Amino acid sequence: MKLQTLIAAIALTASGVAFAQAPAPTTPNLDKREANQQKRIDQGVASGQLTAKETNNLDKREAKLAANEAAAKSDGKVTRAERRKLQREANRDSAAIYKQKHDKQTAAVK
Repeated sequence: MKLQTLIAAIALTASGVAFAQAPAPTTPNLDKREANQQKRIDQGVASGQLTAKETNNLDKREAKLAANEAAAKSDGKVTRAERRKLQREANRDSAAIYKQKHDKQTAAVK
């Protein structure tokens, strides 16, 4: 009886270790894009190309992208469709940054 209990305990421990070591899903390309887009927003603020309202709206878009990325990762796998959706959202955000930086509105540079 003790041998069966010992075998069961070892099996449970081994399965728990295997489960704990499952790699988290990654999106390295999207992470690089998010960092680059945040740098572009920061540069726009520093140069006065972005107003406070524009900056706030762009930051909200970036936060939404990050939330959508976290939601895609929540089930342990980022599918091809989820990656495509996230890339499209990042493309739209990038275009919005460009548009806001190149419009006629400017902020007073401190």
